[in-house]
Amino acid sequence: MWTKRILILLPIAVCGFLLQSYFWVPTYKEQARATPERLNQYITASIGDAEILNPILNSDTASSGICDQVFEGLIDRDRDLSWRARLAKRWEIFEWAYFVVNPADGRAPEQIAELIRSKKAKHNGEDTALAKCLRNITRVEIQPAETLVRGIEEDLPSEKSKSVGEAPDEEKEPERVEVRITVRRPPRIKLTLRDVDQDLFVTLRQVLREGYFSTFDGAEYVDVRPAAFASQKEKYARRFLPPTEHNPIILFHLRRGVKFHDGHEFDAGDVKFTYESIMNIDNLSPRVPDYEPVKFVEVVDKYTVRVVYKRLYSPGFSTWQMGILPEPLLNEEQLRKEAKEKRIEFDKFNMRKSSFNRHPLGCGPYRFDEWQSDEYIKLTRFNEYWEGATEYEKYIFRIIPDTVTQEMEFYAGAIDGYGAQPNQAERLKKDPRFQSFSGLGLGYVYIGYNMRNELFKDRRVRRALTMAINIDDIIEYVRYGQAERITGPFPKQTDFYDHGVEPIPFNPRGALKLLQQAGWKLNPNGVLEKGGKKFRFTLITNNGNRVRKDVSEVAQHFWKKLGIDVDIELIEWTVFLKHIDTGDFDACVLGWSMGLEPDLYQIWHSSQCHPHQLNFVAFKNQKADDLIIRIRREYDKQKQAELCHELHRIIAREQPYTFLFVGRWTALLDKRIVVARRDPSGHIVGYRKIRPTKLGSYTFNLDRWVKLPQMPEFLPE
Repeated sequence: MWTKRILILLPIAVCGFLLQSYFWVPTYKEQARATPERLNQYITASIGDAEILNPILNSDTASSGICDQVFEGLIDRDRDLSWRARLAKRWEIFEWAYFVVNPADGRAPEQIAELIRSKKAKHNGEDTALAKCLRNITRVEIQPAETLVRGIEEDLPSEKSKSVGEAPDEEKEPERVEVRITVRRPPRIKLTLRDVDQDLFVTLRQVLREGYFSTFDGAEYVDVRPAAFASQKEKYARRFLPPTEHNPIILFHLRRGVKFHDGHEFDAGDVKFTYESIMNIDNLSPRVPDYEPVKFVEVVDKYTVRVVYKRLYSPGFSTWQMGILPEPLLNEEQLRKEAKEKRIEFDKFNMRKSSFNRHPLGCGPYRFDEWQSDEYIKLTRFNEYWEGATEYEKYIFRIIPDTVTQEMEFYAGAIDGYGAQPNQAERLKKDPRFQSFSGLGLGYVYIGYNMRNELFKDRRVRRALTMAINIDDIIEYVRYGQAERITGPFPKQTDFYDHGVEPIPFNPRGALKLLQQAGWKLNPNGVLEKGGKKFRFTLITNNGNRVRKDVSEVAQHFWKKLGIDVDIELIEWTVFLKHIDTGDFDACVLGWSMGLEPDLYQIWHSSQCHPHQLNFVAFKNQKADDLIIRIRREYDKQKQAELCHELHRIIAREQPYTFLFVGRWTALLDKRIVVARRDPSGHIVGYRKIRPTKLGSYTFNLDRWVKLPQMPEFLPE
């Protein structure tokens, strides 16, 4: 569990290798003298290899870390967490909003449009909610009536009666048929808004009249064929003829002259292609939920992209941090060519199977060089990077599964950074050889229960499993106090986390009582049984992560005292991910690295339980689903936080995870790694110390880092 203990338990041959490795690797100064190019290399380490080097397909931190260097997004956040222009040099966010002119009201479209314009003029200058709403409207237009035809595939409704001997419905594949929906849409009013206004139609009721929108009966204007689906008119009307419609819009103005690593120019077509690749169901992108609210992405011109949303979606802007793919290298023509070369039928080939994912090409600061599985990934400086070439010539990502070996290689100068283990944090913070950075993580560590497994379907069982573990002991003895308890799915530093939710207390007797209520009884051997079946399962985690291994052993210890038979499997990272992706596990110890937006759709919505999706524990709760959707559509941060607190309480009550802790992290670098400061002509004029961002990230401007033979004189801040 602790460093000394692990060293004692290691086989002699392995210990010998580690000690030999430690003394054999040259020191930092020796490396600098013997190989000057070492100063031009930034070498980092990970316990696990990358899985797939494609920003729209990966779901692990190792892969995304490499993709961050190879690819570039339209935007990202600056040191103070404000939005910063990247491939997009600027943007505009506004809204198109629509409502159907209600025939039952009796007023013509022209009268409704003129009424809104006159009210806008009348209330101009007032400081009321109505006046602010009307001032936000920049244009009022009338759209004429039109007929729309839509075709969708549906399951044919089953017959109520069956012939004698006929198989019941559940044993037959449902028959799929095309449903033709004809919509005779009345005239609509289109409003162009300066800013997105989620309360627009609530406020406009003061202008039109109460009930103007709610009394519109869309089903009257919908015809459905075949007749078997006629009873579903109201459902189709809600989908294809809603009385009101919000269409938030982002207009991105792109940088000119940005080059991909093969020299071709980045443009609006690459942005549109990246979106369409995410939404292509054949690619199985885990990013689909982030972009499903998009109605369409439109190329306005070579350097302008319009993103139109089909409904309110408050996290929408943040999703455009996604790395942009090069359309000419991954379009259908290229994939067909690659499939032919690999002798694979095209209908069985997709982007996920492309060689691109092991030889990526983007327009980020580093270009891909080499990948030796389970050894290293090498990147080389891209000299034509739009923001200027990086200071480091090489970025090398080494796979070192054992943290003890990582530590030794860091001391020897063979890697440039090291994430201190909890038992080392306080000591290494004070070590004068290093600069240190620390903070509370945005993510958390948890035990996830696969709710497809009958063992974990009862909420009382999941709660009992949490009650049986002394999590405070884990924080004290496994994390050496370098962590805090967490009770729910949001980052603890944000307003979305509900600090009013109390941690489930350590209570083995209470846990046993809950299990007994769920039908589990202790047999004469002290093992829990139900219906003659023992309570037994396997807990998996990835090999090389000492904390997760120790957490597994502590949980196993407490559960066995309760009468539960638990096996532990430590699995190599890429194999472990396959178990998670396919749902082939009982329970797992894992962690989430969270973002600042409160959108939990991918991890917790019931629609996201399929292979390669992130709700791999198969949590399903209708109230949670509804809240997740409401949070996505809420633009008022205070109201959004209230909804998040409600969702937090539901998930805490249901316990699909045992929420363990959010860790305090400490990262170390050699003091001679600094930030170069250059004048407009490109000459280095001095150096400054690395300064972390508002949330503690110290790698924010890694592209400006340099490694020096000795400590420099720093310019004043």
